[in-house]
Amino acid sequence: MYKNRLIQFFSQSNRLFGLAICCALIAGFIHHPYLYGAAETVSQIFLSLLKLVSLPLIFLSIVSTSSGMESVGEFKLLGKKVVKYTLLTTVIAAAIALTLFLIIDPVGQEISKSAKVESLPKIETTYLHHLINVIPSNFLKPFNENNVISVLFLAMLLSLSIISLPSDNRKTLHQFFSSLYAAIMKITSWIVLAMPLAIWAFLTLFIKDLNDGLEMKQLAYYLACVLLANTIQGLIVLPTFLKAKGIAPIQLAKAMLPALSLAFFSKSSSATLPLAMRCATERAAISKKVTNFSFPLCTTINMNACAAFILITVLFVSMSNGIVYTPFELISWIFIATIAAVGNAGVPMGCFFLSSAFLSTMNIPLNLLGVILPFYSLIDMFETAINVWSDSCVAAVVNKEIENGSEEESKLAVLET
Repeated sequence: MYKNRLIQFFSQSNRLFGLAICCALIAGFIHHPYLYGAAETVSQIFLSLLKLVSLPLIFLSIVSTSSGMESVGEFKLLGKKVVKYTLLTTVIAAAIALTLFLIIDPVGQEISKSAKVESLPKIETTYLHHLINVIPSNFLKPFNENNVISVLFLAMLLSLSIISLPSDNRKTLHQFFSSLYAAIMKITSWIVLAMPLAIWAFLTLFIKDLNDGLEMKQLAYYLACVLLANTIQGLIVLPTFLKAKGIAPIQLAKAMLPALSLAFFSKSSSATLPLAMRCATERAAISKKVTNFSFPLCTTINMNACAAFILITVLFVSMSNGIVYTPFELISWIFIATIAAVGNAGVPMGCFFLSSAFLSTMNIPLNLLGVILPFYSLIDMFETAINVWSDSCVAAVVNKEIENGSEEESKLAVLET
């Protein structure tokens, strides 16, 4: 029943998206300044709402998940395997995304000449200066300055401290942060309800830009880059990872097919979580211990497709606005995108929120993000399915290693008894 209601809701949303696209085409055909002004207002409000929830979602998603762990020992024994394979697959996804971005080169030279953007202030900074800025002087400063890396640092620091507290204090804080996270998630769900109106606004402005001479070729290259990166990760990298661990990829994919289908239509890893856990235990024969630990954790930190999207999108938008990166900076974005993906909330448009937060921190105009938004619904479908598929692969590999009986899992069994 839960799955049917989700599919029904998102099917209705897809109809609204189609209606929004039709209305935008009509508005572009009418070509009236009043309609363009209304679209500009709606787009600015929607982007402000995105900025409103971006950093709280990143912070609370990490803290609420980590604070639910029983002890630091539990995290070390079982969590390190999940985290290790999560980071490994996410780094590979980001590296593939960077490679494709450099090969396809969706920005090129023409878009810098044709796009009408504001000139950005030139800021002279060093890597040491960036490192210093990661550690804030007070707890609220990263949120006031939209410093995503500092927020991630605070979230990890607070998570470790909560895990180290006595059980009663840890449970109290876990309940508090989980409730606060649920409240922010509710706000996010309200923002997502405005998606059709936002798509109308951004697509209307996109048509206006087309009339003004915006190059479409670069956007097509960008979309090809994102989708191809996801395809390679889902059909080549992850199956190879499973085969290397002695697991049949096709058999696991068949077992997880209901969850993958729901992930595709719902565009939400969190909404897919109950069905994914059921498929893992009942169809894929993954132990409940591994399932109950890995899937909730992976829903937050295992975002292969999100890392690829963040890297490609941030580079595409920033370079389209005249930003130039050194080879070292490009490579560093592999790890920045990986860390950012760890903080993804697992909700619809989570990757979009993170990308907008990064670009806002860099003082990059978000106009081009509005151009991408009408196409993000399709991108998000593929991304969510890839993320859930990656969660399943990590859980299956961890379960396989536990069954093989390493020393660390033996220690965990002793602790449980």
